[in-house]
Amino acid sequence: MTGRHPGGLTPAEEEFRGRVRALLAEDRVRALADEIAAYPPGTEATHLPVHRWLGERGWLAPNWPQEYGGAGLGAAEAAIVTEEMTLAGIPDDVHVLSIDIVGRFLLEVGTEEQKKRHLPALAAGEEIATVLFTEPDAGSDLSALRTTARRDGDGWRLYGRKIYNMKSQYGEVALCAARTTESPVAMHGITLFLLPLRSPGVHVEPVPTLCNDRFNLVVIDGVRLTEADVLGEVDNGWALMNDLLQLERTGVDFHAKARRLLDLVTERAAATGRLADPAYALPLAALDARLRAGHAMAWQQVRNLGAGSPDPVGSAMAKWYVTEQIRPVLDLALEVCGLEAALTAWDGAAPDGGVLEAGLRMGPSHRLASGTSEVMLTLIATNALGLL
Repeated sequence: MTGRHPGGLTPAEEEFRGRVRALLAEDRVRALADEIAAYPPGTEATHLPVHRWLGERGWLAPNWPQEYGGAGLGAAEAAIVTEEMTLAGIPDDVHVLSIDIVGRFLLEVGTEEQKKRHLPALAAGEEIATVLFTEPDAGSDLSALRTTARRDGDGWRLYGRKIYNMKSQYGEVALCAARTTESPVAMHGITLFLLPLRSPGVHVEPVPTLCNDRFNLVVIDGVRLTEADVLGEVDNGWALMNDLLQLERTGVDFHAKARRLLDLVTERAAATGRLADPAYALPLAALDARLRAGHAMAWQQVRNLGAGSPDPVGSAMAKWYVTEQIRPVLDLALEVCGLEAALTAWDGAAPDGGVLEAGLRMGPSHRLASGTSEVMLTLIATNALGLL
């Protein structure tokens, strides 16, 4: 029983998936994935050579124009790369931040100079970009952010604190939201900036987390930026965040994470003879069906993006549904594998290199990332059902 199927791809898309899968099955990539799985606590996967290997072919950002380092393909090929990387055990944080979020913002609203400055290096896997939105007192409600950009001649000076961001200690640039105008309307007066993270005045401090990779607290103390660092229009950051962040919520990445875990549990059940026991086989079959449904929902959003007709409500439904399946998958992993599922990658007896234990630690984060489950339900209730 496996859900790793192309799911309605065209022959060209299936051929592309095969080429990506073949690259990720190469010995050098498998050796890298094994090395990453065995990283000791505090060691993060960053500036991975596999990103450069994909970038050499234009596959790290396959839907970007070739002039910016992509392959000039579509949303389906981008989703295929995301799926295959996750299924191959390659961490996706750098890819999501640099390509799916910051890169998308740059493609949509960046100036030509900004695109040329950042996109080719990101698409080549040579640089990392991150996101500085969340603040200590402004989590899901970004309209409450207090980081300020004060006018300084023909530019701005930024002051504030950003928390729960990732890879900031390695990144070259960050997409940073700051308040440029005080307004009685909280959503008005927010501007997006491209903040050079190596600038004097940027201080990055670690924040402990259950996940393999740490969070960061970034303190911004008077960093001076110019008009060339503004992304989009001044005071229009809320609209940009609201519109463009919805485009990352296809659910494809979260489905691949859930699918990888379920496939490992299924393989474990088969190896131990439990797959012949209805007490295990029936729940596994039920979860497999749910993930296939989630896969169909996620890929419908991919097709919508490819057609230029994104569906914010459908994306919220797909993201909510897929991430809600991860908890029962992990619960069943404990039933099938027992206490061995809790052995870490640093224990030689850990099954599957400790992937299940890492999933147990990181599982709750999937309901929070890219918009919490509660925010997704609120969006559905408001925009689709008219309940709020």
